[in-house]
Amino acid sequence: MTTHTTTASRPPETPEEERSRLRKVMSATIIGTTVEWFDFYLYATMASIVFGAVFFPAVDSQLATLSAFATFAVGFIARPIGGIVFGRMGDRIGRKKTLVITFALMGISTFLIGILPTYAVAGVWAPILLVVLRVLQGMGAGAEYASAAVNSYEHASAGRRGRQGAWPALGLNLGLVLSSATIFVMTLNGDEFLMSGGWRIPFVASIILIGVGMWVRQSLPESPEFENRVEKADDKSTFGQVFRDHWRGLLVVFVVAIGYNALSYIFKTFSVAYLDEFQGISANTTSGAVMVAGLVAIVVVPICGELCDRFGSKAVITWGGALSAVFAFGFMGLLGVSSTWSVYLAIGIGTGILAPMMFSAQGSFLSRQFTPESRATGVGTAREIGTAVAGGLAPLGALSLVVASPTNSTVGVSVVLVAAGLLVILGAAFDQGKRHTSDKN
Repeated sequence: MTTHTTTASRPPETPEEERSRLRKVMSATIIGTTVEWFDFYLYATMASIVFGAVFFPAVDSQLATLSAFATFAVGFIARPIGGIVFGRMGDRIGRKKTLVITFALMGISTFLIGILPTYAVAGVWAPILLVVLRVLQGMGAGAEYASAAVNSYEHASAGRRGRQGAWPALGLNLGLVLSSATIFVMTLNGDEFLMSGGWRIPFVASIILIGVGMWVRQSLPESPEFENRVEKADDKSTFGQVFRDHWRGLLVVFVVAIGYNALSYIFKTFSVAYLDEFQGISANTTSGAVMVAGLVAIVVVPICGELCDRFGSKAVITWGGALSAVFAFGFMGLLGVSSTWSVYLAIGIGTGILAPMMFSAQGSFLSRQFTPESRATGVGTAREIGTAVAGGLAPLGALSLVVASPTNSTVGVSVVLVAAGLLVILGAAFDQGKRHTSDKN
């Protein structure tokens, strides 16, 4: 196994140069990740509310909703491809170049979704084209997190890796707020505007955000650890060596990713579809709840990043999994009340506090499972395979459990949430970070 050492060829930074570098990294990470996840969650919300009726035959509303959710799951199946290909690219050509490429891939795919023909116009070609673009979008999203988290982590000093590793989580929740606020405003007078074609507006308008994000990403400094490493001919690893030398870290990341994503996407994606299909809650109410939860998360993420630096990312992510398991039946119970306050409370706790608690810790926790020469490959591969297993299948499976129940019971969904929380705890228990660094963050 190779180890990381710092080359002496680069002169040390002045304090002002360091502050300038970190400002660029923070802005490029947060703004870029915000735009990427605005696109991603916009699709998730539209798949829950609109796409079943727009891109599939109007035979049965529940079947159409499940079909739309299947396209959401397809994007997750594509994520490991993006995580593996672009994660490896991040370790070979650099974090910055990879982030620019993945941003363009996801942004263009999102724009094209906004101009797709409907099923009424194009027939079966409509869902086919939607699936193709969703695959490309999924590849871009699958590559985004690993490169952004690793780059933020590698720019940080040892005592700030928790805070800086949480920057992608902050961008994610800003994107969540932006997308849910967009839906909230567009549904103030009901869902009719969305269903009659208004859903296209944010997809098409996102091209403006893509342009801004590309400009910001171009200014992103390369990771110092990557720049130091490229000067060392012996500091290279093959894809096979990543699996041979870091299989324990890969397993830790994989298990944590399954648990976290099952929790996160049931909290914020399944809940929207369940409330719309089975409880008659409007898109305006659910998008408002997600928007408020995102605002809460914007406060929670930096606090949890600070806690990672104080107590360690392992402790923070473990507590997030434990509290999520405890909240499982309460979450579904609150959704079942079917009132505005209960929806806001359930989604506010799940999406606003518990999921961000775990996600803010992942930037530092997952990165420290690997040495620098394998870091982007390791995080991108294991996390995105786990995300594909849980992120796409968990909300689809949860919705299927409710549909299959004669009484539309949600007990099975609660059990899935408990199991997911326990998986997060299990993965964190086998933390491999001490093998590669003395830093607890």
